Amino acid sequence: MSAQHLDKKLVFISLIVLLALFLPVEGGRDFYNILGVDRRASTSEIKKAYRTLAMKYHPDKNPDDPSASERFQDINAAYEVLSDKEKKEIYDQHGEEGLKSQGGNQGGDMFSSFFQGFGGFGFQFGQAGGQGPREILRGATITLDLDVTMEDLYNGNVIQVARYKPVPKPATGTRQCNCHTEMKTVQIGPGQFQMSPRQVCEECPNVQFVNEEKILDIEIEPGMRDGYQYPFVSEGEPHVDGQPGDLIFVIKTQKHTTFERRDDNLYTNVTISLRDALVGFSMDITHLDGHKVQVVREKVTWPGAVIKKMGEGMPNYENNLTKGDLLITFDVEFPKGAFQEADKQDLIRILAQESKQHTYNGL
Repeated sequence: MSAQHLDKKLVFISLIVLLALFLPVEGGRDFYNILGVDRRASTSEIKKAYRTLAMKYHPDKNPDDPSASERFQDINAAYEVLSDKEKKEIYDQHGEEGLKSQGGNQGGDMFSSFFQGFGGFGFQFGQAGGQGPREILRGATITLDLDVTMEDLYNGNVIQVARYKPVPKPATGTRQCNCHTEMKTVQIGPGQFQMSPRQVCEECPNVQFVNEEKILDIEIEPGMRDGYQYPFVSEGEPHVDGQPGDLIFVIKTQKHTTFERRDDNLYTNVTISLRDALVGFSMDITHLDGHKVQVVREKVTWPGAVIKKMGEGMPNYENNLTKGDLLITFDVEFPKGAFQEADKQDLIRILAQESKQHTYNGL
């Protein structure tokens, strides 16, 4: 063995030792850190973190960031494990290495990825050099509005949606696939060459798409806001030579008969009689979860008066322990018709007000 070849072997062994020191287990990723959740996080918190990160680091949204695709794969791998009770228990006890020993396949081959291009050592860790990874083709992303009631956004709910998705099935024959353009050089004369593009395709087994029904569970969490995007990765349109696109549901709040939401506050209007406006009243407003909000007024209530009920608004999405406020605006319904002269005098005496008119621009 030559001294030069021995040096290369020693360098390779040194790299293996360094990896063993700094990477305790092969591909031992910290899935909790990837999703940014605590080890005691609930399933709901894990789902919430996953949806937020999946939208942020989706490759389609980061075409100029090569690291986004790798981060996106890590996020999917972390969610696949932490959202599955059995896999999560194995991971918590034995790490990612324990999942692999159980037959799981989280991520790629670390050594193969690390040593690609080190062909000079004489070890075959990856593909032959000179050809970069081919761009992964993806189907179209589907974006759909999902009408959600105010009650569901207050209490939380699981909405089931039937998705009829085209699924590829084996078919007879073959088809052209993975087509790409290559430049072909042709000699057209002594010392003269011409380059022209040509399409090169591979032969692949034929497929046909068959619609299959799949039930998707959409978890509406308390406090979700209008416009929130709920992604289902790889549930969009298929691509015959690549991966399916994504399916994204956009939360749209249905108009409510009693309440209007602005941020985490709720607003409503109450019409009271002139009698109630003058002598006071007590009433209950039925909230979105059925509990009663009591409103007691002992003073005069004028048209446009606003009462704020602290903590009776919508739950905050990031922290369900806090809630917004309920703001109630009052309208006064005046009686119609005319009073008898004696009644008018009684009203003047009771109200003890002078006649007053004031003209101004109230717009």
